[in-house]
Amino acid sequence: MGAPPGYRPSAWVHLLHQLPRADFQLRPVPSGFAPQEQEYQQALLLVAALAGLGLGLSLIFIAVYLIRFCCCRPPEPPGAKSPPPGGGCVTWSCIAALLVGCAGIGIGFYGNSETSDGVSQLSSALLHANHTLSAIDHLVLETVERLGEAVRTELTSLEEVLAQRTELVAAARGARRQAEAVTQQLQGLAFWRGVPLSPLQVAEDVSFVEEYRWLAYVLLLLLELLVCLFTLLGLAKQSKWLVIVMAVMSLLVLVLSWGSMGLEAATAVGLSDFCSSPDTYILNLTEEETGLDSDILNYYFLCNQAVSNPFQQRLTLSQRALANIHSQLQGLEREAVPQFPDAQKPLLSLEETLNVTEGNFHQLVALLHCRGLHKDYGAALRGLCEDALEGLLLLLLFSLLSAGALATALCSLPRAWALFPPRNPSALCSGSHPSEPLLHAGLEPMTPTLVSFQRATPRLLEPPLLSCPSLWGPGRPCRLLRAPVSASPCGSFPGGRRRSH
Repeated sequence: MGAPPGYRPSAWVHLLHQLPRADFQLRPVPSGFAPQEQEYQQALLLVAALAGLGLGLSLIFIAVYLIRFCCCRPPEPPGAKSPPPGGGCVTWSCIAALLVGCAGIGIGFYGNSETSDGVSQLSSALLHANHTLSAIDHLVLETVERLGEAVRTELTSLEEVLAQRTELVAAARGARRQAEAVTQQLQGLAFWRGVPLSPLQVAEDVSFVEEYRWLAYVLLLLLELLVCLFTLLGLAKQSKWLVIVMAVMSLLVLVLSWGSMGLEAATAVGLSDFCSSPDTYILNLTEEETGLDSDILNYYFLCNQAVSNPFQQRLTLSQRALANIHSQLQGLEREAVPQFPDAQKPLLSLEETLNVTEGNFHQLVALLHCRGLHKDYGAALRGLCEDALEGLLLLLLFSLLSAGALATALCSLPRAWALFPPRNPSALCSGSHPSEPLLHAGLEPMTPTLVSFQRATPRLLEPPLLSCPSLWGPGRPCRLLRAPVSASPCGSFPGGRRRSH
């Protein structure tokens, strides 16, 4: 079969088409595109089920890892203040996984755009084909109505004017018969009239589905982007509640990523089977849906020298009939107008109608040629089998990167969470009893006079400060800081005495 202009199956189509397929009983299934057959449907469902298997293995691995981390880790020795070894590596591995997930999100946005462009090209080709078919029907209808009006009015008036000359009346009736023959032949050219399958409706349905598919992927991409960014923010701020919430959201996005991966894999495999040899399936489906003759469908879908134009005979007969009408009108104009001046007006009207009919006829010849519709067919295949398929593969890569990154993050987040400092470190170090750390530090308790002085001038002498664990140094011991000393002389304090030098 002849390939559409500009379309050749890509390397991705050949690669995916050569992958083995099996049904639920693991019996081999042919790779020909046959969505109506149960074995082929089972083969595609089995491809999608591989993603479900991957999801199950990922969840089992994450659960085993978390159980081992929570229940099987060795106890920390008492008084240990340094973080466990490898804590920094765990945090950075989580950050690296989230950055890989962000890169996958960029790939996903590009793949979603490519898929949308391919489907848009398919819809545009269908709309252009619908315009061509509608133009054929419109030209045929307009030409038939114009010729019928000419037969009913101008030719009838001409016959009445030429009633005295039998040979001229015979010539006018001959022109009438030729016009009726042209009308009959032209009516057979509107081959798409009354067909239940409308390219316009198909294009609208495809655009409707694509709009919601594009929106669903955009929401999924944005959701994963927010999860990655807020997880990184939680690690930077060492916010336990934010990390816990993002861990739950990561689990949800992980399930969605594996689900989308199964859908994308099954769609890509089925699309590659279709694109490897699309003509056979399209011909059979169109013939079944429209009921058109196979000669017409082969002519437009294949458009090669081996298939002749099924309308060639009608076009030839119509052209000959129009030429005969034109010659008969010219003869009547030479012979009848000198004798019957009233015949000039209907003859001029008939010649004008004939000129318009010939112009419409030439447009019909151009529209009925297979080049236009076959070009739309090739554009639809290129959009579906090149741009849309490449976009699906990029979305498949995004889902794979997303699943791997989120699984790694879910394994790393609990270890990073365990390294975070307490929720309110200042409360644990300074606390509400400032005398306790001072006593433990071996300092003398404050005298009553000093206590009353501190209450009277709280901003001049503050209790000693303790430095608590910083953001990036958990587990470091609290360090005693010197309290600020006022520049006022001691004699100015209540109850104090100035020392003599």
